[in-house]
This record gives sequence, C-alpha cells and structure tokens, in this order.
Amino acid sequence: MEKKNKLVEEVLKDFENRKEQRRNIERNWLLNINFLVGNQHSYILPNGEIATRTKDYYWQEREVYNHIAPIIETRLSKFASLKGSTSVRPASGDLNDINCAKFATRLLKSVEEHLDFSRLVDKATFWSELTGTAFYKITWADTKGRVIGYQDDKAIYEGDVEISVCSPYEIYPDSLSCGDLDECASIIHAKAYPVSVIENLWGVKLEGKEINVMNLDNVDAGGGFKYVSRATKLFTDTRRDHELVIERYSLPTHKYPNGRLVIVAGDKLLYEGDLPYINKEEERRGYPFIRQVCLSQPSSFYGNSIIDRLIPIQRAYNAIKNRKHEYLNRIAMGVLMVEDGSIDLDNIEEEGIAPGKVIVYRQGSNIPIMMNLGAVPSDFRDEEDRLLSGFITVSGVSDFLTSSSIRSENVSGVTLNLIIEQDNNRLSLTSDSIRNAIKEVGKHILRLYRQFATTKRLARVAGENGIVEKVAFTSSDITSDDLVFDLTNELSDTLASRKNTAMEIYRMGLLTDQNGKLSDSSRLKLLEMMGLGNWESVVNVEELHQKKAYKENENATSETPKIDDFDNHSIHIEEHTRYLISQESNLTDDARKKLSKHIREHLQYQRLLKEAKELTNA
Repeated sequence: MEKKNKLVEEVLKDFENRKEQRRNIERNWLLNINFLVGNQHSYILPNGEIATRTKDYYWQEREVYNHIAPIIETRLSKFASLKGSTSVRPASGDLNDINCAKFATRLLKSVEEHLDFSRLVDKATFWSELTGTAFYKITWADTKGRVIGYQDDKAIYEGDVEISVCSPYEIYPDSLSCGDLDECASIIHAKAYPVSVIENLWGVKLEGKEINVMNLDNVDAGGGFKYVSRATKLFTDTRRDHELVIERYSLPTHKYPNGRLVIVAGDKLLYEGDLPYINKEEERRGYPFIRQVCLSQPSSFYGNSIIDRLIPIQRAYNAIKNRKHEYLNRIAMGVLMVEDGSIDLDNIEEEGIAPGKVIVYRQGSNIPIMMNLGAVPSDFRDEEDRLLSGFITVSGVSDFLTSSSIRSENVSGVTLNLIIEQDNNRLSLTSDSIRNAIKEVGKHILRLYRQFATTKRLARVAGENGIVEKVAFTSSDITSDDLVFDLTNELSDTLASRKNTAMEIYRMGLLTDQNGKLSDSSRLKLLEMMGLGNWESVVNVEELHQKKAYKENENATSETPKIDDFDNHSIHIEEHTRYLISQESNLTDDARKKLSKHIREHLQYQRLLKEAKELTNA
C-alpha cells in the first residue's frame, strides 16, 4: 500500500512539473484562440495572464477586422481533401502476401468508414491549425465489436479499435525539446472524466471535484465612436463531479522491457502494468499516440501555428483601419475652431453642427471656423495594401482561394493553374504532416488487429467488384502494415480535373478496342472516372453483370458456372478471361478447366445470337 501511495505521489508531482514547464506555451495557445474568435485586443501580461486593452478615449475606434478566421477556414477546406487514399504494400511478391495486402487495404478502409475517420481528421487538423499540434489516440476497446457471449449476465464483446483526437492541452512530454513522440522517455495524457465513468472503466469510486474547463462568452469589444460592439472571449468554467485521470506511458527500458503504464486519478492508483499495445515496427511496444503538426519547429515537441505569425499583421491591420476611420470621422463630422468664450460650447458638444444650425458667437470675437483636414493621406491606403499582402505571404492563402476571384480580368487558364499550384505548394508542409499522421494511424489499426484478433472474427468489407460482403479473418491474415499513399495530389484533384482527364483519355483512344469501339466495361470505367458511375439505369445493369461474373469466378473452385438467358455475354467473357490470366486467380487445374469451358459456352451463345440477328434482318 505504501508503495502504491509513493507511486501516486510521484506521478502527481511529475504531472505538476510538466504542467508548470508548459505554462507559457499554453498562454500562446489561448492568445491564438482569442484572435481566431475575434477578441483581437487581447495580449499577454508579464505574469503570463491574458488581458484585453480598453479605450484610451471615448471617441477611439476599436473595431476588429478579422482576417485570421477566413484564412484558417480556407486552409481547413483545402486540407479536408486529404483523407484516405491509402493502400497496404505486400510483405513480399508471394501470391498469399499480395492477397493479404489487398484484404488489409479493404479492412482498413472499412474500419475508417465505421469510425468516421474523416471527421476525426477534420477535428485534429483544426487543433493543429489553432495551436500548432494535435494528437490521435489509437486504442483497443474491449466493450466494442460483436457480442460473442455472456458471463454473469454481462455481455462479452470481441473488442475493436477505437480512435480519439486529443488536443495538445491533454498531452505532456517529459521534455519540451523532444522533436517527436519517440524521442520522449515518457508521455502523460491528462483528461477530466466524470467520476461515474471512472468507476465504470476502472472500478474505483472517487468523490469528485470541480474541474476548470474553457468556455466562450460575448464581451464588450470597445467598438467605435459612441457605440459598443461585442466579441467572443474565452473564460474558465467549472464541471462538477469530475476527476483528472493522469495516464503516464513510459517506453521500454532495461528495468521495464515491455514499457510501463501508470494511471492515477485523485489520490488513487487505477492501473499499473506493461504498455498494452504492440504498435511499433518489429513487434515492439510504444505510445498509442500519433502527432500531427501545422509547422514543425526545431528541437520542439509542439508545432507552430500559422496564427502565431498572423497575429502581428492582424494587430497592425486593425490599428491602421481604425486610425483611418477616425480620420474619416473628423472629415465627415468636422472639427470646429472657436475663440474661448465666444459660443455656447455645451450646446455645440451636445447637438453638434446640424445642417441649417445657427451658431451664435459673442460680438467682437473671431468667427468660428471649420478646421481644414484635407483628404485621407495615401499612407493609410499604402500600408493597408502592404498588410493585406502580408496576410497572403505568411498564410500561403491567396485572394484567389479566399474570394474565388482574382483582381485582374485578363488572366489565362494556364496562369490560373499556376496560381493554384503555387498555393498548394505553400500548404505542402502541413499537408505532408497530415498524410504522415493518417498513414501512422492506419499502421496502428492493422497492428492492433494483428495483436488482438487471435480468433476468427467477421468484418464487412467492400470487394474489388463493389459488393459489400462479410469476411472471416484472424491476425494471421494481416501479414503487412506498410502503408503508402496513392500518387495523387488531393489538393488539386477535383471533380472537374478528373472529368477533363477522363475526356483526354477517351480522345486519345486508350479505352477503345482495335475497332475503335468502347467496350461495356471501359464505358463503366470512364463514367466512374467522371464521377457518373451510377448516372444511368443501364449502367447499373451492366455493373450487376460484372459483379455476377466476378462471383462466378470466385465460386469456380466449388461449382461449375452456369449460363443464364439474361447474361450479357460480352461482359462475362471479358471478366472471366481477365480473372484467368490475372495473378490473383489462385485456381486449381480443375477450376481452370471449368472456367475455360464456361467461356467457350458464352462464345457459342454469343455467336448463335449474332446469327439469329442476321437472319432476322435478312
């Protein structure tokens, strides 16, 4: 018991030390959030607290012209296309490894679809854009999957993969100078849970307390001359009956060859043991986290956000716009010069100088006159244009992306493509980090299945013919976890570009036969490339013929394929022939003979139909 208490004290003390080391970084994240939501008069005090500047004079303009929010929204919309497109490479050229790699690819896509992985990628990308860093946590949940039995009236599940997104607020490294997760000797994941959830997961009952969390509220943002505008601001809220669960993961050492995981909540030890997951190369245990950054920093665990670079430009832009409007206010409302005691100042200050107003001044004094302020200096406009260019230079997001238009009217299509390509290149550093994170998540998923799927289990996967089917598999069916991305730039791969590419392929005659005709299967492929795969009902029928032929191929080892009167013989002959000569057809000699005979029967039926048609026309 004393040993457990010392371990709890050690973990809590370690957590407090890491929390204190990271305090200044957290203040920068808070400042980024304030600027994104529009509270752009915020700044960091010397003591590290966030404060808001107030007006120096009642007439001062303090509006916010938020360019950061649309820039981040544009970047997020571009990164939203970086999803999926992964495939698994076979461990060797052996036919069994090739088939296992194809199955692993289909399994991975099925799992990501089931877990709504696209939404998780969007969430992680938002956090990395906002703070510079985000994390995926890939674990195995024993309470997920199919029910395989009951024990003491409680359901027993086969278990399944679970993916969650962790904000950088939850992850604490042992050193801020580590460049990546694997460089850290230990990682702490701290997250607040309701005490009821803690009792359900770990079987330990805690009293609970109030935990501080962030929330948003509207506050006075200052506004302009004689009016007040509102802005969104962060503030600290509390949640009751919660406890902070601290999970400390330590990499394998000589003393702990399988690593170590210690979980603490309140003053109780919830768990102590080995690292639970074999999720690294060469069957090693490691952290269940994947790191994604916006912009990498040398010798820094946390990445840099693009908002950090935009804040000085945004401050300067707000200042120049507000000073410009103050100057315009002076020109529009006028500045009256009067001799002391010559007019009723209280009346002038209260009512102003309305059109047709009679100003009475003291006899013998100078006549009140309006100050000649001239026009707005061109320096305001020049500085405003320079700051707008600064937004583009720093963010990598041009006017073409944010406004869907360009200033010049005489721009060729080649120039537009060059602009788009240049913008994509500016975003490539962040997009590469997103791609790498998605690949690593896929590797962790396959490795967890290889570790825990020790008995036969069913998975719903889509076959190459498009049919969703249930497949039984075990960990031995996943021999490779080497993921690659398709050679496609998702940032520029739009529906319009795919249609243009498909039309170019068609015009070049790459899909036609020796007679210049487009086969049924080629037409299906062309419509699929153009995004019109299910456009016509006739296409759906032909797809069904393809799927029927594919099913006959798969069943050729157990039964002799039969010809139906409604078969499309051209499609069936093409699909059967392709299957016979492809490497994926692991058929016996008997099955090959059956399928070859079946093809000859299709050819015979096709010839008879052709002769009957010629006789009818004659």
